[in-house]
Amino acid sequence: MNVKRFSARTSRDALNLVRQAFGEDAVVLSTRPCAEGVEVMAMAPDGVKQIERVSAETCAPAPAAALMPPLRRPVLPSARVPVEDEPAAPAAAETTVEQDAEQLSMSTLSFQDYVRERMLRRRRAEQQAQAQAQTEAAQAEARAAELQARPAPAGAGLLRVRAEAGRAEAVRPAAPLHPEAAAEAPAPRPEPRIAALPAVPAAAAAGAGDVMNELRAMKGLIEDRFGALAFMEKLQRQPRQAQLTQRLLDQGFSPALIRKLADGLPNDCDETAWAASVLERNLLSGDGEAPLEDSGGVFALVGATGVGKTTSTAKLAAAFATRHGAANLGLITLDAYRVAAHEQLRAYGRILGVPVHTAHDRASLDDLLELLSAKKMVLIDTAGMAQRDARTRELLEMLSHRSVNRLLVVNAAAQGETIEDVLHAYRASSCRGVILSKVDEAVKLGPALDAMIRHKLKVLAIANGQRVPEDWHRLSAQALVHQALRSAPASAWRMDAGDMNLVFAGLRATPVAAVHA
Repeated sequence: MNVKRFSARTSRDALNLVRQAFGEDAVVLSTRPCAEGVEVMAMAPDGVKQIERVSAETCAPAPAAALMPPLRRPVLPSARVPVEDEPAAPAAAETTVEQDAEQLSMSTLSFQDYVRERMLRRRRAEQQAQAQAQTEAAQAEARAAELQARPAPAGAGLLRVRAEAGRAEAVRPAAPLHPEAAAEAPAPRPEPRIAALPAVPAAAAAGAGDVMNELRAMKGLIEDRFGALAFMEKLQRQPRQAQLTQRLLDQGFSPALIRKLADGLPNDCDETAWAASVLERNLLSGDGEAPLEDSGGVFALVGATGVGKTTSTAKLAAAFATRHGAANLGLITLDAYRVAAHEQLRAYGRILGVPVHTAHDRASLDDLLELLSAKKMVLIDTAGMAQRDARTRELLEMLSHRSVNRLLVVNAAAQGETIEDVLHAYRASSCRGVILSKVDEAVKLGPALDAMIRHKLKVLAIANGQRVPEDWHRLSAQALVHQALRSAPASAWRMDAGDMNLVFAGLRATPVAAVHA
């Protein structure tokens, strides 16, 4: 008898292996799942014949009638009725032979039918359990919906508390009483049973949150509108504030700063002179300290494209070389992006007699700074990049050397929103100061000065032309504010009372740094 084990991914594949090994008459003994898929124990059809032959040899003394199922005859407990031709083998041997014959009579098809029926019964039980669970869930949802639709009675919270207290008293075990006291004790009154209110579902909570957000938005809108109306009414009742507001708007100052100034305007003074004095006190300038060309150090000029960084570098270099000599000056350029961009600075360097070095990365810049460490002043000209360019951050990280002082070059003729974006992109708060370039091209100097005041930035130098180094100046805060207030806008850009109403009608309360009046 040769029994073999076959394993495959599916039962069909395993049976195919059995047929290939033992033929179509193979006998399948067992099937069970395994790690490979299905495991089948089978043997050749000759094995059945061998088992039958062994069984026949073992049961040879017994007659053929012994292999038939025994007749169930009633046996009296007092005596046993003898039967003719009864075999000498005991009853246990007959039972063993019958069980072996019954097991051997199971063929391959009957065993497969048995397995199939067992799998079908298991699958039906799982489907019935799943259907019952779905039915119970649907009934629970229906009950919850019915409870939510039912209106809550008045005082439901108090009733719920009382019901909880009643349940707690019912759970607490009572103290044992004396038999006589127990007989005299009155029967306890039954507490009313009140159903607990259903919990608020998540959808209802989300809806309440949306309502609260809408209410907050409506409240903010009402506050903004009423604030704008109150401000406009105040301007109408106080014409001096209205005149100051209109003039500052014409000069290009931001509405946020103008509103701060108008709120602090005193009664008995000239509004224009008072506003000019306030702007002068809040504008930081470098006229009270040593100029850049005398202080010395390592300075890197950064800024957006076309603001005049290379020209400003040449002006500062020429001013330093005139006072301290070209031998104490070092020039480095990082502008390797534009075609022949470094040639402009090299031309200025040849005029001054100073060689210009080029750095392509942070390592080469560190080497050049170490090489030029003996120089009193080292100027670094950087590549012009838009404030929203991804390479701007890389440039600032390249200039993060501890000895490098950054100077931000700002185009004074740019719009106020553009200047604001440049200050944020180039991290103006971490710079040594600001150089205002192209002042001669600016029709309104108010937007630039407004940004300097709100961000508390110091104006170190002014560039108002292309001449080197003649168009390099240091102006006081008074001179800058006077120049900003002196400019007159064109008639198409001048605001009247109706335009002011449009500006302040949609003005939100913008946080502004404290302006010291």
